[in-house]
Amino acid sequence: METKKREKPCCAAEALRRIRRIEVGGVVVGLAMLDDVLADVIEHGITGVTAIGDELMRQIKIYNYIPKEAEPLYRAALLREYQNEVKKR
Repeated sequence: METKKREKPCCAAEALRRIRRIEVGGVVVGLAMLDDVLADVIEHGITGVTAIGDELMRQIKIYNYIPKEAEPLYRAALLREYQNEVKKR
């Protein structure tokens, strides 16, 4: 699947605006570009929880370091955020 090319933030302030805080395994973390990733995955119309989770993880790892041992927690948190975003639309 082709990932949409995203513009780099123009400055530090813009980069900070692109960080969204979510709870991952009981800890609040900041993820860069999460809103863009969610919008892109929703736009692609992927079906199936496994495929959606795979694509969310693939894209979020482009902009964020995700420890290997924490990947299941991040996957669950990203799927929760994805479902919340879908409900909003």
